[in-house]
Amino acid sequence: MAVPSRGGIDDYGPIVDLLTGWLRSRQLDPRVLYADDGTAIAVVCEITGEHPGPRLVLDACLDTAPFGDLTAWTHPPTTPVEHDGWLYGRGTADSKVAVATFCHLVAQIAATQRHLIHGRLVLLFDLDEHTGTFGGAKSYFEGSDAPTDVAGVMIGYPGVTKLVVGGRGVHRVQLYVHGVSSHSGGRHRTPNAIAKAAQLVQALTGERLEGTDERFPMGPAITVTAIDGGQGYSVTPDLCTVNVDIRTTGTFSDHDARQLLKRVIAGIDGDWPATRATTINTVTSWPPYALPDNHPLPTALLSATSDLGLTVQTKVAGPSNIGCYLAGHGVPATAGFGVNYTGLHSTDERIEIAGIPLVQAAYHTAVLTFLTST
Repeated sequence: MAVPSRGGIDDYGPIVDLLTGWLRSRQLDPRVLYADDGTAIAVVCEITGEHPGPRLVLDACLDTAPFGDLTAWTHPPTTPVEHDGWLYGRGTADSKVAVATFCHLVAQIAATQRHLIHGRLVLLFDLDEHTGTFGGAKSYFEGSDAPTDVAGVMIGYPGVTKLVVGGRGVHRVQLYVHGVSSHSGGRHRTPNAIAKAAQLVQALTGERLEGTDERFPMGPAITVTAIDGGQGYSVTPDLCTVNVDIRTTGTFSDHDARQLLKRVIAGIDGDWPATRATTINTVTSWPPYALPDNHPLPTALLSATSDLGLTVQTKVAGPSNIGCYLAGHGVPATAGFGVNYTGLHSTDERIEIAGIPLVQAAYHTAVLTFLTST
């Protein structure tokens, strides 16, 4: 599948047509989910087994990360190139190969092994993943006809030695830091919102968060990721916006993140009594999650990889992932057994071609195990 010309969700018509056309050619019945503005945000396709049972979702993203400096790429990021056993191109690892693998897997099961399936097997391909809003997943899991019987989701992120069974949560906010506007060259100086924000940033980055536990060894973290304020040269700014990303764990929760922010902000506001209080806008909040070792999802995948001679270990990731969003809806997920890769989200993204059959075989076995034993 060709990689679209740039990240985002506004130019994926050709890949949607290609994907849905291929699925229909295998006698499957895909459907496209759309945003309110008519933009395609996901492709969904499901098969029903001959026995009642749960619903298992195979998920991968169709959109890509931005390309960065095009001149730094060995091959153009939109042109898939095979070289020395590797397939180059933006989105090869994250996650076009997973899309192709899952398509072939479901087509084969539908044609030859549907009689073994208890329940339903669903393909969910998100066109709004790299934006961080997960519009495709939300349209499926939160829509008017959202399923209520999803027993698990297997997300096809790459990585052949680790199976991700959890991730730290995320608590993201925008802070509106206020000052008092005036002429920057005037006789009477007023409180500068940027200067106040700088003091707040320094206070936040100086915080030492506690909350490490066995399941989340990286512990919680706080990072200031963006600052925006001021206009021109002659006006003392009265507003500065600060983006803050906080990673949460089992022992450092959303509540703890909110309390930390309130405490630090109150201290800075107290130092600037002539300004309005800083306000907090919560942008995103996903819980941390970590599947137990004996959960059927990782158990099925680990058993399948072991049978193929692969050594795969479970991992709770530092970054959050779509599994954190799903955890908020009570849906368990694995995220991150897939092909060997390098250059994820960076220059010369590529995957090792020889590993594709093993990965597909592992998922095939795991799917049948899960949907015949659950």
